[in-house]
Amino acid sequence: MTLTKVREAAGLTRARLGALASIHPARVGQFENRRAVPYPVELARIAEALEYTGEPETLLEEVGSDGAAA
Repeated sequence: MTLTKVREAAGLTRARLGALASIHPARVGQFENRRAVPYPVELARIAEALEYTGEPETLLEEVGSDGAAA
């Protein structure tokens, strides 16, 4: 599942996720749009804010049209 899908499933806006993870919302958008790669500490804070139980790195995996990780 991608970062955007997890964030939306959690009912969070980029602004709220950014506030919870102490990351500027624009930077969250850059991560979601693959314009930037988060530092490991940023990714860990995002995963924690999302209460994501998987490996944080999996938030950045591309998902194909069939929903499977590419």
